[in-house]
Amino acid sequence: MPKSAPVHGLTPIGVFLPKLFRHGRLALLIVLFSLGAGMVGYHFVARLPWIDAFLNASMILTGMGPVAPMTTAASKLFAGIYAMYSGVAFLTSVGIMFAPVLHRGLHRFHLEP
Repeated sequence: MPKSAPVHGLTPIGVFLPKLFRHGRLALLIVLFSLGAGMVGYHFVARLPWIDAFLNASMILTGMGPVAPMTTAASKLFAGIYAMYSGVAFLTSVGIMFAPVLHRGLHRFHLEP
């Protein structure tokens, strides 16, 4: 009968928390980059003022939907591409943020009682 791999305890909380914060910073960078890209696009392509560009980009990024109507073909193309990108970027950042927690949970289930 083959031997199973040795089971070790959970990673100490002092190692886990810095890992969680690193993942959180990466997720925050993705969200901030995505928000900034959306703001720049809405400002220069759709000709929205900066505050409206922020509102539209943040609403699209979080999945709430657009606020300002897009009137030109270029702005509609940008809004569509940004909406598709935003869905992926937001879900990716959520996945990055929760990966260490889920990983720790799976390890907890794997430990012998």
